[in-house]
Amino acid sequence: MPSQRTKASVIVRNATLDDVPRIAALVLKVYGRPADGYTPGMLRGQISAFPEGQFLVEYDGEVVGYAASFLVSEELAMSPHNWIEITGNGYAARHDPEGDWLYGMEVCVDPEIRRTRIGQRLYNARQQLCENWELKGIVFGGRMPGWRRRRRAYPEPEDYVTAVREQKITDPVIRFHMRAGFEPIGVLRNYLDEDKDSGGHATHMVWHNPYAQQESQTQKASYSYKESVRVATVQVLMRAVKSFEEFMSNVEYFVDVCSDRRADFVVFPEMFTLQLLAFEKRKLAPAEAIEALTQFTPRFIEEMRELAISYNINIIGGSHPTRTDDGDIQNVAYVFLRNGSVHAQEKIHPTPDERHWWNIKGGDSVDVIPTDCGPIGVLICYDSEFPELARRLTDEGARILFTPFCTDSRQGYLRVRYCCQARAIENQLYVVTSGCTGNLPNVSNMDINYAQSAIMTPCDYPFAREGIAAEVAENVEAVAVADLDLTDLSWARAEGTVRNLRDRRFDMYRVAWRDGG
Repeated sequence: MPSQRTKASVIVRNATLDDVPRIAALVLKVYGRPADGYTPGMLRGQISAFPEGQFLVEYDGEVVGYAASFLVSEELAMSPHNWIEITGNGYAARHDPEGDWLYGMEVCVDPEIRRTRIGQRLYNARQQLCENWELKGIVFGGRMPGWRRRRRAYPEPEDYVTAVREQKITDPVIRFHMRAGFEPIGVLRNYLDEDKDSGGHATHMVWHNPYAQQESQTQKASYSYKESVRVATVQVLMRAVKSFEEFMSNVEYFVDVCSDRRADFVVFPEMFTLQLLAFEKRKLAPAEAIEALTQFTPRFIEEMRELAISYNINIIGGSHPTRTDDGDIQNVAYVFLRNGSVHAQEKIHPTPDERHWWNIKGGDSVDVIPTDCGPIGVLICYDSEFPELARRLTDEGARILFTPFCTDSRQGYLRVRYCCQARAIENQLYVVTSGCTGNLPNVSNMDINYAQSAIMTPCDYPFAREGIAAEVAENVEAVAVADLDLTDLSWARAEGTVRNLRDRRFDMYRVAWRDGG
């Protein structure tokens, strides 16, 4: 009889950003409420921080298991800690590329899948990673759900764990971990308040890699190879155009210029599409003008998408007023990737001027956008002045932040400029700004503009001395281009003079988002 080959029913592999929706669905199924598990933003942060350490199990094509892990130093791994502190509030933000221990922050298994040892497969994948990378071992905080029932007999959680180790009593989770080769070395008190059955505590579990060398020579760092991204910013002269075709012709010119210079990204300013109002037959009131501008949205999106594909460049298309599905007019940055996909980021904080004159409403979500150069973030103008937004994007994996802006005075411009420089320093990422200059005399509330677009860096040894990779002159139409080395960011976060991300005091403060992030 000829041999038959069938497709594998169970597959264990590394998770990717494309898997996030399916992993989020699994998390929701396991925990019941998104707030009890991981948000999509947290999952993106975990995968972006350390893709090699995130595993999933597919069973007949369905995601039925997920394990999240990251690297930490031995000092941090063995010290007292809680879940929020060591995981960076669930984003794996404490990942240390030079760490010698693998920290397990989650194992999540579909409760309906039986007799397939999904959890064991995920633990095996972690152990294989440790052996391949010659890490010292795995450490995590494990549940001890039987303690609540036996609290009278064992008032101290340490006594309960000792009794389980000595097989006087049984705890299914602790015994599972011990059968997998883990040893409880103590109790992490107040580890996770939500775990009521464990009294909020956790067992401090350790597995020692038997193949680990005393001094590993394996190069583990995520910056073990050079990652260079070329970015371009366009400072646009606002001008009266006679047609939509003329406007797009001007845009295409700059896209062509930046593509010729082999840029991976080009960014245009906030509200640069207001030039389309210049050929209206009469001067429109502010509210009328924005309403008229939204009519160009479908055509603008389609033609910008075609430019991104044909010129093989990722375009951050400034921002454009758009009437959204809920009927509100919002200031939206459209991102056109060279693979043909289109993404949108709403402006979260409209300025008082936008709210008063144009009736623009604020958006309700901010997340990274996956690209072929890694996750990026977009914050429109005023949003750059709210540090919580940039920090969330950083935790989700962004290493480049694009900020289209539109300011009418030097004071307004400097607010954006200084805040963007601060975001680059405190988040140890690159920030690319793009602003308008010139004027549109026939467009209400757009009489004059002030800008000096720039490409900003953190302030440390690998970067430009002034924290500015490139900038254009004030109030002229121009393009600035710079090569950004993403490995320098990894170095700065791990070994820099200051390490803003790693040194955060999660034991004292954190930002709680409405979606649980």
